[in-house]
Amino acid sequence: MMGSKGDSEEIHRHSGWLIPAGFLLTIVALSGLFLGWYLRPGPKAPAAPTGRSTMVQVTVRGTLFTIPANYMESSAARTGGEMDSLALWALFPSWRGYSEEDARLFTGNAPDSPVIRLSLRGDTSDLDQKARLERIYMPYMVDRKGAAGPFGLTQYNFEKNSGYERNDLFVGQSGKVLVLLLCERESADLPSPNCLAIDQTLAKNLSFSYRFKRAYLARWQEFSAGAETLIAKFKKS
Repeated sequence: MMGSKGDSEEIHRHSGWLIPAGFLLTIVALSGLFLGWYLRPGPKAPAAPTGRSTMVQVTVRGTLFTIPANYMESSAARTGGEMDSLALWALFPSWRGYSEEDARLFTGNAPDSPVIRLSLRGDTSDLDQKARLERIYMPYMVDRKGAAGPFGLTQYNFEKNSGYERNDLFVGQSGKVLVLLLCERESADLPSPNCLAIDQTLAKNLSFSYRFKRAYLARWQEFSAGAETLIAKFKKS
């Protein structure tokens, strides 16, 4: 009987500390899981744009540019150095860069948003605009001759199931430059369509393009001349 009583007391003593210890271990484990989830790697929030006009030197595929920081959408680009591509933005028609006063204009996506986005990128295709039109887009046209479009442009329609059927292609001559504009069609799921000015050669292995809202298509020549002027300014600064 004495042995049985001793065993019972021993079990009771063990139970007295096993339960709180198990509870404590559970809390530690749950805390670790929560901390791991909170610190998990994932997409970082985009860095805020800057209104500073500090000049930044960047080299894109061997071509040097000196650009005010407030024209650069990416904080990584604002560190300068060599890169394969570069995204810029500005307001139309003033062509000024980001500022706190214009923050709502830059971050908005209304159908008449005045933001123009420019892209410089490496391009080894060595195709001029005429060659791009003939090789890349003409095979998918309903009519290779096109038709008279708005604002002095020639309009082309794409075949169904071409991958471009929700777009119109407009072609126009701006000075010596042949401009190709791939414009989204407005629809219920695309209430704020854009026009993309397809890559134009800037230097060897380097091209640029720009994007603006289709609502401004009537002013396509201003966009063409303005984009060229702005990039030329950054190139020789």
